Amino acid sequence: MSKDLDGVLAALADPARRQVVDVLRVRPRRAGELASAVRMSGPAMSRHLRVLRDTGLVEVAGADGDARVRVYRLRAEPFVALRAWLDQVEAFWTDQLGAFADHVKETRGAG
Repeated sequence: MSKDLDGVLAALADPARRQVVDVLRVRPRRAGELASAVRMSGPAMSRHLRVLRDTGLVEVAGADGDARVRVYRLRAEPFVALRAWLDQVEAFWTDQLGAFADHVKETRGAG
């Protein structure tokens, strides 16, 4: 597993940050809107947004040409990497369970 994926998983381990991700799935929002949506203080939201930015899960941009207004939005790349890793884990378990099912069939057929 890559260091980037480790950071993504660590960031998403926090329930508050998962709430922020869920809110941002609907549409990009300002930090104040995010804080209100998840019932969190501004300083606490700022700390969570810093973690999400540092891990690449969210990006920030100015809104309507006003550099003072910062709008946060999800980035697809970290989620694509997470999905790829989960697909690999799922494939492993699918193979393992298939092999186990074959073993059970062989064992029952031989008895």
